[in-house]
Amino acid sequence: MLHQRLCLVLALVPAYACGDNLTVPPDRDPAADPVQPVLECVPNLDEQIDSDELVPAIGVPVRYVVSPPDASRPVDLAGEMDGDELIWDFATDFADDQALTVTASSLEGKWYQSSFAEGAFVTPFDRTGDLESIGLVRDDGLLLLGIASSEMDPENGRTLLVYDPPIVVLKLPVEVGQSFVSTGEIVNGVVQGLPYAGRDTYEVSVDAIGTIDLLQLTFEQVHRVRTKVTVEPAVGQSVVRYQTSFFAECFAEVARATSKDGETSPDFEEAAELRRLGY
Repeated sequence: MLHQRLCLVLALVPAYACGDNLTVPPDRDPAADPVQPVLECVPNLDEQIDSDELVPAIGVPVRYVVSPPDASRPVDLAGEMDGDELIWDFATDFADDQALTVTASSLEGKWYQSSFAEGAFVTPFDRTGDLESIGLVRDDGLLLLGIASSEMDPENGRTLLVYDPPIVVLKLPVEVGQSFVSTGEIVNGVVQGLPYAGRDTYEVSVDAIGTIDLLQLTFEQVHRVRTKVTVEPAVGQSVVRYQTSFFAECFAEVARATSKDGETSPDFEEAAELRRLGY
């Protein structure tokens, strides 16, 4: 009887037990999910794109669908009003679209590193990645510093074009109503192993903000950026192309339509290339 009463009392104390098994349960940490990474950029939808919302994500693959080289695409660059909101519809799925993955990298270790400013970043210039664009984000703008072949001496010859001064692709912060012209000179350049000199002029305007519908994504407060590029080589014919890009906070360029050669209107309806974020 005394033993039963003692066990009853001790049973009320969690650290003790009656009977032969006197093992104390171990202390365990509470269950927890893995620590989630902190997002480096979160859109604040304040109708402008600041420099910290346009920083390239080095080493992060970005996937696009792009029209084939031999196919044009109908595009509606004007968009349509839905109440007070401008909407661009780029959600059409084309069966022959191709997958394109773009990954930004640092300038460090590139064969042409010494030709460009410290802190620059590199992205593919063409679909194959044989040519690379060298850019730089500053507080006041996104700059195109030049173009170079990814290899120092590829089979078709080395390319190295350095703009002086650099071309301003975007003025920051990006806001509706911006309009500017930026010209870069190329002196003692090389294209596929041959000497090259010329002048490239970018006429840029940011003329609208709205919502864009893509294949799997929808972005709000996207800025429409229209660019007229005039390439004037020292030897040869000048070339003019129009490009309309759509930029979103933290995602940079989410869609791009490029005109055909010989196009004379910035409101072109057939694109030689249509590129959209998605799969």
